[in-house]
Amino acid sequence: MRRGIRVAAPLLPAVLVFGVSFGVLARGTGFGVLSATVMSATTFAGSSQFAAVSVLGAGGGLASAIAAALLLNARYAPIGISVARVFHGSALRRLGEAQLVVDESWALSGAGGPSLDRGVLLGAGAALWVCWTGGTLVGALAGGAIGDPKTFGLDGAFAALFLALLLGQLRSRRTVAAAVAGGAIAALLTPEVRPGIPIVAATAAVVIGLRRRDG
Repeated sequence: MRRGIRVAAPLLPAVLVFGVSFGVLARGTGFGVLSATVMSATTFAGSSQFAAVSVLGAGGGLASAIAAALLLNARYAPIGISVARVFHGSALRRLGEAQLVVDESWALSGAGGPSLDRGVLLGAGAALWVCWTGGTLVGALAGGAIGDPKTFGLDGAFAALFLALLLGQLRSRRTVAAAVAGGAIAALLTPEVRPGIPIVAATAAVVIGLRRRDG
């Protein structure tokens, strides 16, 4: 686990800053210090937390916020299967350790391959969890003093985050087509329906990426 903490060390400052940003923005959308911090401690998934908070902050319903978060976290189903073999003991212990499985800890520990290192997985995950949750607490406390994050343009962090995630996936014509279609669906629905629903509906564009290649 100590090795996991060491290999994750270069990522920790960025995770801490990211957590602070989430805490500030969560406070700006109506979350309290405790609720924002507990959300980070139990959910521990940056993109889905930003999605849920952005939907709720825009006046969307709870169902839409949960659906958006679940869709973004769907990738953890195959990730969980790939690392399941190294988790042992009671169901409660496995559940607690599984909380430390995130993209970074999974990648640093061997990405679920034959060389998967359980100690690195847990050590890296624990270090990331501390920085994410601690950063959220700091940001939530600071957010009360800052007031409305729109004053400093911080509300744009939501869009910037998801744009950064999207750009890393645009590697083929098919992914570009799916992204454009999803954006078009969301843009058309945004003026007509409650916040959050356009995000969920836009996922229909993934069928473009599921089409089998000829031959």
